[in-house]
Amino acid sequence: MPDQTKYTGRLSGSRVLIIGGSSGLGFGVAEAVIEHGAAEVIISSSQQSRIDSAIDRLKKSYPSTKAEVKGYACDLGNEDTLESNIEQLFSEIGQLDHIVFSAGDKIASKPLQDVDFKFIKQAGMVRFYAPLLVAKVGSKHLAGGRASSIVLTTGAVSEHPIPDWTVVGSFAAGAQAMTRGLALDLKPIRVNLISPGGVDTELWNSMAEDKRKAMMESMGKHTATGQIGQVVDVVEAYLYCMRDQNLTGTMISTNGGSLIL
Repeated sequence: MPDQTKYTGRLSGSRVLIIGGSSGLGFGVAEAVIEHGAAEVIISSSQQSRIDSAIDRLKKSYPSTKAEVKGYACDLGNEDTLESNIEQLFSEIGQLDHIVFSAGDKIASKPLQDVDFKFIKQAGMVRFYAPLLVAKVGSKHLAGGRASSIVLTTGAVSEHPIPDWTVVGSFAAGAQAMTRGLALDLKPIRVNLISPGGVDTELWNSMAEDKRKAMMESMGKHTATGQIGQVVDVVEAYLYCMRDQNLTGTMISTNGGSLIL
């Protein structure tokens, strides 16, 4: 007689969409849900070539998985096509159990006096407007009930301001109110938010190796744990949000204790 799996099997057989799943935290979530028995893992990002590469990496890492892994491109950076692109994405997917939103774009830091409205609006396109529309459209494609969830992503700047990051910080903090409002409007579907601090991802790969190493060390010194966050650790927060059917309207901050220093 096999052992029970009431804890480890909570994602078994689930269908999970990860928007921003071709790299970084999103790719880590894709790995994690495969390991937890998801039946179907769907990743989305702006470029099909990156999606195809990520799918290939996942299949090589999990050659014996029974999970179906596929992906669809969706451009979230264009105001004129944002909502129609999201609607098209979900029309191709069908019913889901969980939606994870970890998509991002280049850091939009700029001195306040150099900011104009066009810059402000574009800075919020992927960070704020896209996840709000994903929740609106995507909730119609969730199986429903408290077993279904939407997990959004913000950043530690929502809790700790950084010079020249006022625009980004405003959208990041706004994601907290968005999460609580969505949890109320979409109940009993659960909506939660992850707020990572610095995380060692491909985001930093464009830097020269010596500068990248120095950056990692510098960021690590500003944490209580002594090390910048690792994808394998931060992904646990996303898993928790999907698995705990008693959790909604909540932000989980995983930042290595950087906010207490």
